Amino acid sequence: MKPASATIRDVARHAAVSVASVSRALNGHSNVHPDTRARVLASAKSLGYVPHAGARSLSLARSHAIGVVLPDLHGEFFSEIVRGMDREAGAHGYHLLLSNMHADAELAAQAMRSMRGRVDGLIVMAPQIDATGLDEALPAGIPTMLINSPDSTGRGAMRVDNRAGIDAIVRHLLASGRRALVHVAGPAGNIDARERREGFLAAMARHAPGQPSRVIEGNFREEAGERAVATLLDEGEAVDGIVAANDMMALGALQALREAGLDVPDAVAVTGFDDVPLARYMGLTTVRVHLADMGARAVARLIDALEHPSDRPGGDTEWLTPTLVVRTTTTERTDP
Repeated sequence: MKPASATIRDVARHAAVSVASVSRALNGHSNVHPDTRARVLASAKSLGYVPHAGARSLSLARSHAIGVVLPDLHGEFFSEIVRGMDREAGAHGYHLLLSNMHADAELAAQAMRSMRGRVDGLIVMAPQIDATGLDEALPAGIPTMLINSPDSTGRGAMRVDNRAGIDAIVRHLLASGRRALVHVAGPAGNIDARERREGFLAAMARHAPGQPSRVIEGNFREEAGERAVATLLDEGEAVDGIVAANDMMALGALQALREAGLDVPDAVAVTGFDDVPLARYMGLTTVRVHLADMGARAVARLIDALEHPSDRPGGDTEWLTPTLVVRTTTTERTDP
């Protein structure tokens, strides 16, 4: 049976560990044995424990704070989204409380539960958690807006039309004479990566039936693009177009191709996805998601729901369609 208001001592007693061990486990310290961490997280979830800082501030008063939980806080992709969120929140007198979701589902759930009592509403980007796990992790009673996450019953959402973006890229490459296209995919279990992979295979089947459609596994990081090029060169496979699932992998591939002495785009064209600021400086053809605007729009919708609760919408999803931006990494080939 859950205590009326579980404390850290209750969690320690339930997990049969010290209070200090509970604190280290919940704060993600590396010097905690995995079995101990798992036991502590399970006990915290079972007891409905809220960290004391959040419990202290539980009240009916508005905090004018918005919790933002992201898979990562580093890199241009996330900084652009946060920039838009911060701009919109500041314009309405709100401030942001940021948290890193980590790769571990239980730690992600803890990050979201820790927002309870500290914020008026929550914005969550959880592309790596399935719908059931996300529903279980989201704290009840807090208005929530989801970005690029699996469908979650009764919550508003912002989603990028990944398949449409990839389709536009494939059509552009085929129109410029490319035929041997390779997709460098994002991490397994990530909803954006899955949709972009599926979009690539579907686009090739639709627009270039009979042409091979190879996929190389990646992780959304620059080094994955470099490794993909190394793999292709080692195997000697003919390729004249690389369709990376995001800009950072595309930039890694671009660097590796140039180091190998291959002309871009004459020998191999390279494309990305998202249009982060660095892509513009590097002349990368990509599809533009308007990341800052997406972050701002998510905040605007959440604030509207907070300030007009009687008009609060249900779980409607707003789709954003990327737009093709052609730059120098895919200019037309000069060979016959």
